Amino acid sequence: MCVPAKIPFFQYDWKKELWNLFFVLGIFFGGVFAVTFLANPEPMQLNPILVKELSVYGITDFSSLIPVDLVTWDKLLTLPGWIMMVGGGFLVGFGARYAGGCTSGHAIMGLSTLQWPSLVATVCFMVGGFVMANWILPLLLIL
Repeated sequence: MCVPAKIPFFQYDWKKELWNLFFVLGIFFGGVFAVTFLANPEPMQLNPILVKELSVYGITDFSSLIPVDLVTWDKLLTLPGWIMMVGGGFLVGFGARYAGGCTSGHAIMGLSTLQWPSLVATVCFMVGGFVMANWILPLLLIL
């Protein structure tokens, strides 16, 4: 639709797939609706033990759902931020391609139909998430 070239991948009747555009617009406007009308103005309530642990890594601002001390352009354009964005993006894409599907697809559809490869993939996704959250991310935050 957007690239009027003679590339075979882009040669399809996009008008038959017009529902995809409405789907994407629905996601966008659903997000706008949620932020506008469903936002909670109260600050995040976190366990004091978690606040103390996060302060060790320099995360002290809990005014939004995502820690501002972790996800800002100043932080993302550092070496640890670059590793998290590029390295994390690569690993997510590689893992989804290697596993033959994404985490949600395997965990919801694959497990509900008792697919052995989905069980293996879901266990590996969970182990990878635990390793990242408990060992690798703290090392990146200290850098």
